[in-house]
Amino acid sequence: MLNIPEIVTEDEIENFFEVISCNVKRIRNEKGLSQLEVALSIGQKSSGFYANTENYKHGKHFNLIHLLKLSKLFDVPIEEFFKPLE
Repeated sequence: MLNIPEIVTEDEIENFFEVISCNVKRIRNEKGLSQLEVALSIGQKSSGFYANTENYKHGKHFNLIHLLKLSKLFDVPIEEFFKPLE
């Protein structure tokens, strides 16, 4: 049996997704866009899924395609979503 070390903890994963969600929400607010406007712009049919991902509810989180589309929509480099929270 392999003894594979844990690379990241569940807490680190949770924090990672929370940082991304908070940064997306901050940038969306700075751009003056509603959740519905952003959801429709990235191909979601309603704001429900988007709201859950932006608030990291029910384990919903953004994937790489979402982040690529959001970076284009917000006209920001994709790395903006990964900046540590202040």
